[in-house]
Amino acid sequence: MPLYEHVFLTRQDASAQQVEDLTAQFKGIFEQMGGKVPKTEQWGVKSLSYRLRKNRKAHFTLFNVDAPAAALNEVERQERLSEDVLRYITVRVDEHEEGPSAMMRKVDRDRERDDRGFGFRDRDRGSFRDRDRGEHRRDRDSRPPREGGDETPTGNEG
Repeated sequence: MPLYEHVFLTRQDASAQQVEDLTAQFKGIFEQMGGKVPKTEQWGVKSLSYRLRKNRKAHFTLFNVDAPAAALNEVERQERLSEDVLRYITVRVDEHEEGPSAMMRKVDRDRERDDRGFGFRDRDRGSFRDRDRGEHRRDRDSRPPREGGDETPTGNEG
């Protein structure tokens, strides 16, 4: 049987339980029609590049599928009928990736970066601009007044 990678996007306001139910439903269709789903990955809620049906974010789910084309057509038909599914894509592959997909490796790499405390995700430190701006404000406020009286140049002197 041919091998596929199938990704579908679910509305952002769908609960995690609803996404799991849809995943189980689609996986059941593949298995009912003689296919297998060796790997399923929930990529979580991600931002979209542009709005899809008034949604700026979506739940992403990946299936590695080993099923006949008829099973794939039925799942795609069910996804078109579902109001919760925003988009789907199926790609035929020569072989499935072993281990986590590229998206899951990226999430792990981002978590490691957060744990080290580097990058712009370290929220306790703030951004460079805010820190610099704050230091300048403190310097300005703690500076003693100028000598020479209360006169301040206005630039209109002639």
